[in-house]
Amino acid sequence: MREFEARLRGPVLVVGKSGQLARCLQEAAIRRNLALVSVGRPELDLERGDDLAETVTAMSPAAIINAAAYTAVDRAEAEPKRAYRVNRDAAGRMAAVAREQGIPFIHVSTDYVFDGRKHSPYREDDQTGPLNVYGRSKLEGEAAVLKVDPGAIVLRTAWVYSPYGQNFVRTILRLSATQPAVLVVSDQYGSPTSALDLAEAILTIVHQARADHGSVGGIYHLTAQGDVSWHDFATAIFEQLARRGLPVPDLQAIITDDYPTPARRPANSRLDCSKAAQVFGVRLPHWHSSLEECLACLLAPADVPAC
Repeated sequence: MREFEARLRGPVLVVGKSGQLARCLQEAAIRRNLALVSVGRPELDLERGDDLAETVTAMSPAAIINAAAYTAVDRAEAEPKRAYRVNRDAAGRMAAVAREQGIPFIHVSTDYVFDGRKHSPYREDDQTGPLNVYGRSKLEGEAAVLKVDPGAIVLRTAWVYSPYGQNFVRTILRLSATQPAVLVVSDQYGSPTSALDLAEAILTIVHQARADHGSVGGIYHLTAQGDVSWHDFATAIFEQLARRGLPVPDLQAIITDDYPTPARRPANSRLDCSKAAQVFGVRLPHWHSSLEECLACLLAPADVPAC
């Protein structure tokens, strides 16, 4: 792998600088001694329609990873134009630049392209049916990417968390420190996916995409192994807190109808990831072991560097 990295003609370009996946990609690249550059606001504002062409031409990157997205799921219901500008229009422009420059493009998408009514994990060729603006904007983003660059790689993932940014794990930790009771839905199922694991897998995919550019394009699913409800995921987090002697609030299970939100969520977010394993040889760890790694980072004493 190191020899392959040395043959790359330039750095990997990550669009998105402050998001949790972008930060994890930066860390993974450092561990691999791989040149990686992240771009984002204020230098690049995807909502304004900034063109990446000049940046890509000057940098001559080995690949482009789109880790940027409008991910405010509930707010998107009131701001659909913003969601589409970033998740569809900007994604399509990035793919067009990559195609023109002849470099691989990896676009990160979501389980929310499905309606969640299937009773088994979703395959890449299953019928889509997003329930909310965010999901529709991401689905149209996939179509925009593959229309202009059929060789692009679209990676659908789900329930992403990390030591950074806004995500379920960090929210639960905050609530555990401030609330006597926490209510979590128990009728939505998925595979909690560590952005730390996802970043490592994406960089592995970049190598193969570079070697086999154009022949491995398409849609792939990539999540952690195992599945769980949001309530049981919260239970696992609280178990880790209790083992560390930290206070744990009362955890109460509710159903989706008890907690209405502006955007509807799919009840089943489980994704079949066998295609990515077969084509790229990547398979993420089980969610439970990755959760322990993330919590070890988040809960480490301030004077003990853990991540």
